[in-house]
Amino acid sequence: MKKKFMIPKGNFGYMQNRRLLTVLYTILLFGISITLYFAGIKSTGSNKNLLTIVAILGCLPASKSAVNMIMFSRYKGCSASIKEQLNRDYSNLHTLYDMVFTSYEKNYEIHHMCMNNKVLCAYTSNEKCDAAACEKHLENMLTQNGHQNITVKVFKDFAKYKNRLEQLDSLAELGRTADEIRQLLLEISL
Repeated sequence: MKKKFMIPKGNFGYMQNRRLLTVLYTILLFGISITLYFAGIKSTGSNKNLLTIVAILGCLPASKSAVNMIMFSRYKGCSASIKEQLNRDYSNLHTLYDMVFTSYEKNYEIHHMCMNNKVLCAYTSNEKCDAAACEKHLENMLTQNGHQNITVKVFKDFAKYKNRLEQLDSLAELGRTADEIRQLLLEISL
């Protein structure tokens, strides 16, 4: 039943789905803590009881969930219009949607990514995203994990990005390297 409500990371709609689920989960966790606190007051007439301690400790996972909720609410994900324009099946490319990469300096929101063995292309419509810094961050992450000589390009112009995808799709077959890179990108994204 859990899989029915969860969209896997890298698929279209992941950001919106995670945002909704983290909001609901945060409300649930804080609701449990508040309920326990008032149940303790009602049963003993004072807040000096064991249920108050349990309620306070219950605020720890609720607060952690609130941080996740705030992080997911900052990003909108890939729009439906971009998804429709990318409806062609790129059989020689791995595609990913709704990725957010975090570094010590900045966060980089990527709406769509495609890769084959040695080329990784990404598109973002977020004007605040520093494309050059994102490219450098992704290249560093790939190199640190044993994937040398991978070309990374982040596009802000959708027409140029779509043209590059068509070129990449005609170049080469997928290989094991592309699968490993895809897994790495899923692991290091939000």
